[in-house]
Amino acid sequence: MIHPDPHPTVRTTPFDPPPELAKYRQDEPVRRMRYPDGHVGWLVTSHPLARKLLADPRFSARSEFKRAPVARPGVEPFYGARALPGWLVDMDAPEHTRLRQQLAGKFTARRMREMRPEIERIVEDLLDAMAARGGPVDLVEAFALPVPSLVICELLGVPYDERAEFQRNSEILFSLNATAAEAAEAMDRLYGFLRGLAAAGAGSAGGTGGLLAMLAADGTLDAEEIAGVGVLLLTAGHESTSSSLSLSTLALLAHPEQLAQLREDPSVTDNAVEELLRYLSVFHFGVPRTPLEDVEFEGRLIKAGESVTVSIPAANRDPGWFTDPDRLDFSRKTSGHMAFGFGIHQCLGQNLVRMEMRTALPALLRRFPTLALAVPAEEVPLASDMSVYGVHRLPVTW
Repeated sequence: MIHPDPHPTVRTTPFDPPPELAKYRQDEPVRRMRYPDGHVGWLVTSHPLARKLLADPRFSARSEFKRAPVARPGVEPFYGARALPGWLVDMDAPEHTRLRQQLAGKFTARRMREMRPEIERIVEDLLDAMAARGGPVDLVEAFALPVPSLVICELLGVPYDERAEFQRNSEILFSLNATAAEAAEAMDRLYGFLRGLAAAGAGSAGGTGGLLAMLAADGTLDAEEIAGVGVLLLTAGHESTSSSLSLSTLALLAHPEQLAQLREDPSVTDNAVEELLRYLSVFHFGVPRTPLEDVEFEGRLIKAGESVTVSIPAANRDPGWFTDPDRLDFSRKTSGHMAFGFGIHQCLGQNLVRMEMRTALPALLRRFPTLALAVPAEEVPLASDMSVYGVHRLPVTW
């Protein structure tokens, strides 16, 4: 018997998933995969099958049954154990439904449109600071990280002057190299930080109420659940968007025709952002699910307890769904991309991510029309060691 392969991790280009994923998708889109702990589970790589599985309620998102598809010691305190309070991504219905219903109305497209003037102000202030400072700068530090950090702090009611601490702890949680003890301690610190804000009915640094204060005042969720929701939104809300902004900028600099189109034609902005999300797929190791009963799925018997990883990058590069999927094309029909997952656990903050990217990227390119890398492209440090793919630094000049 052939021993199943592990999840591929080595990229041959900065923007394309590991090439083995395309071969798997073509030859065997539901295939056996060996997990780091020796468990033999499954890997799903086609777009229609990824959607089908993520919409199937027989496949659980509960953390008790999750396994990381690649070596990641930092999840050991959380996988194989009951979900932390408020951590709805690790829950099934009805617990997931109850928590999500408390939050869904706060992240609608309409609510995000209402936030646009504030997002625009944040973006312009940061661009002013960049211009005053002069190049070269690290775009991650100067722009891609502070944009979503400021926005999520404003939304939640978290003092932005606390950012160094929560960004450090968040980075530990998303690192593939963090130890179990380091991750557990980082999570404890974040829960303590958000617990204190929730208990105080926290307002933002400017004194206005945020989401945490609203949840505390409502009284439906207890203090631990509010803290957990806060940790989840705070960490995911800035890590994923920061990675998307910085990696998108690197991709645009590598595709100057697309960059010029986004800078000069506002009508392309919305679709350009969707295409960048599809093309880059920053959640590069996929989504874990586990059946709680034996499931017949596309001719395979997936037994209860066998881990399944749904590869978002492979699904978003499926030529059966997207024509010439390995090309960045702002004229493409992007509907159906899975950058935010699919099903009931589809990313709660997706409208916020979209609004931040639609605002920040064109503004950056218009303000600095000669934006260029300050180092050779091969010297940009890629964040392959993080569970959210991006760059650690992006030195640019203009």
